[in-house]
Amino acid sequence: MPSRRHELLARAVPRIRGSRELDSLEEERARLTRWHTTLGHELPTRLVPRFGRRFHLVRETLRGEGPEFTSWVFAPRRSAPSRTIYYLHGGGFVAPIDPFHVRYAARLAETLGARVVMPDYPLAPEHTWEASHQALAQDLRRWAETGPVTLAGDSAGGGLALALAVTLARDSGDAAALPDSLLLLSPWVDLAESTPETAALDAVDPWLSLSKLRAYAAWWAGTPDDLGRTEVSPALAPREVLGRLPRTLVFCGTRDVLQPGCRMLATRGAGTGWPLTYVEEPDLIHVYPLLPGIPEAARAHRTVLDFLRRPA
Repeated sequence: MPSRRHELLARAVPRIRGSRELDSLEEERARLTRWHTTLGHELPTRLVPRFGRRFHLVRETLRGEGPEFTSWVFAPRRSAPSRTIYYLHGGGFVAPIDPFHVRYAARLAETLGARVVMPDYPLAPEHTWEASHQALAQDLRRWAETGPVTLAGDSAGGGLALALAVTLARDSGDAAALPDSLLLLSPWVDLAESTPETAALDAVDPWLSLSKLRAYAAWWAGTPDDLGRTEVSPALAPREVLGRLPRTLVFCGTRDVLQPGCRMLATRGAGTGWPLTYVEEPDLIHVYPLLPGIPEAARAHRTVLDFLRRPA
């Protein structure tokens, strides 16, 4: 039974975020393009009190097939980091890093004594997966070769994290080039909408709009033929590639239109040798582990810490 605070946030978050159905492709594209011209170029740290005093922050530049883009690297000032959390932010591939992403990653960094790498990758509709995928894969490989790396992400960022892991597992015969663990929060892993149950979940998801997701998926893929690529829909990766992935923890709620894709991923991964733990919570909404002050998020956080502290 969801907590009362979860139910309050399930009603409030969509209103605060301005969730609504798609009016038209042209209007949505124009709205997003206008919005992107107004975005700042700093890491949004306002939900982390005294961020500058608690963390050391470095801006790096990544170069891909598209424009150069920033990757933020921060770590607690009081100690040397023992591992790296490579975090890909969500937002349907159309929204930038959110203060809640930084808040969550900073909490993990301080609790685990870790550095966080948070790329600010180019967004749709102006850019597709091709603009950043290889640059992110190369950057992730670089960090993985320096020590333990947890590859993490939420929503679209969770799908992108899995896609990068699939790319490295497929293209590299060197286990050192892979992260040692994956943490995926309500990941969007099937942009091709391969599961027929997805449409039914649209009626009970209070936050995500399937009409918008279909538009965002098309823009991120670039062409209909690319929707099924593993770089875009990593749940469709060959099972033998899934079997090469490191230990993985996935969270999803059942009031989430992305849940059928997560469940398909868990089903396809079973029996491959992939050490995957899939946590599906009844009646919880999208990215519930990121929601502030709910007992369900606190429970998920304890599970995450137990998972990341466990020897590989």
